[in-house]
Amino acid sequence: MGFALLDKRKIETQKKASQNAPTDEELINRFQQGDVYAFEQIVHRYKEPLVNFIYHFVGNRIDAEDVVQETFLRVFKKKNLYRSVAKFSTWIYTIASNLAKTELRRRRRRRILSLSQMGYEDKDYELPDHFSSPDKAIERKTKEQTIRKEIEALPAKFKEVVVLRDIQEFSYEEISQILNIPLGTVKSRVNRGRLRLQKHLQHLLDK
Repeated sequence: MGFALLDKRKIETQKKASQNAPTDEELINRFQQGDVYAFEQIVHRYKEPLVNFIYHFVGNRIDAEDVVQETFLRVFKKKNLYRSVAKFSTWIYTIASNLAKTELRRRRRRRILSLSQMGYEDKDYELPDHFSSPDKAIERKTKEQTIRKEIEALPAKFKEVVVLRDIQEFSYEEISQILNIPLGTVKSRVNRGRLRLQKHLQHLLDK
């Protein structure tokens, strides 16, 4: 689907570069044994994907970075809670997802307590552009902004599964574990979220 292309190029590049690199599970195991450099590699590997993931929920780059920083802090402090029976990516995304939801609950409480301070920041995170043609670059950026806006407009229960499945490229089973919901619910929400996006993005998908 068109909206799955947002981070796909970056993910494919990362996959090729990491073919000979240690796995996530090897890195966290080394970190559990006291290798701090392994933790630095985890941060380098996951920072941008997590920021992009959280951005879709909080809509603000600075807030997304704060949530990701707290995510890594939790990983650092609670490294020994990780067990190799689960994929490391599932574990860290679960932490990030829970922290993002906590941030959204805080925002709702702040709005209730102080309606006069409500505001909307309409700012998009600019993805790096790889097109040499200025016209193509502008067209791509416009499409990405439209896609992001439609994703952000989805109800939360559809948005989180669509982002995890079609942008972060997790399996249905992994999403089920991250969000702690039944596999059938994940598939249903992904399908319903995609249908909503297709309806609003048909003019882009037809091009």
